[in-house]
Amino acid sequence: MIRTVQNTCRNLRVFNRSQSGSSTIEFLFAFMFFLVMFTNCYEVGMHSLRHVMLERGLDLAVRDVRIGKIKNPTHQILKHEICERTLLFNDCLANLQLEMVREDIRNWAGKLDGPVRCIDRALDVQPAVQFTNGENNELMMLRVCALYEPKLYDWGIGAKIPRESGTAYALVATTAFVMEPYQ
Repeated sequence: MIRTVQNTCRNLRVFNRSQSGSSTIEFLFAFMFFLVMFTNCYEVGMHSLRHVMLERGLDLAVRDVRIGKIKNPTHQILKHEICERTLLFNDCLANLQLEMVREDIRNWAGKLDGPVRCIDRALDVQPAVQFTNGENNELMMLRVCALYEPKLYDWGIGAKIPRESGTAYALVATTAFVMEPYQ
């Protein structure tokens, strides 16, 4: 019995002095830090890139309306034009919502200052949004809300970004333009 206790104590001293495996623990701490940093950078980068692409698609579509290439823009035509020019969105037509209103230059009402209306995936029929086509020389405000599914929605910075519909994030872009005379 005494010999067993002595062997156990000797084995514990040898184990306590051993340095094998210590670099593995350091590597795991460093690896986890870099993994968290990499995934956060990836998610923020993709979020920013999608927002830039949405702004670009909106600007190009509105440019076609301003110069008269699209003479009578409807909700579906503008939606199609924006989605055609916006990259990195899966099923863009189903996840894009437009609001367009007239604004009076001399009596600014801020008609789009209210809450942003995005697609609600839980509903079969979407509620009506304001979409008013303008006449020549009228100031128009156009707001776009696009939903997208992130890659890492429940981890890191992806868990901190507010969600709009289920696990989807909402990106919003707004622009103003004047309907040019087409004659």
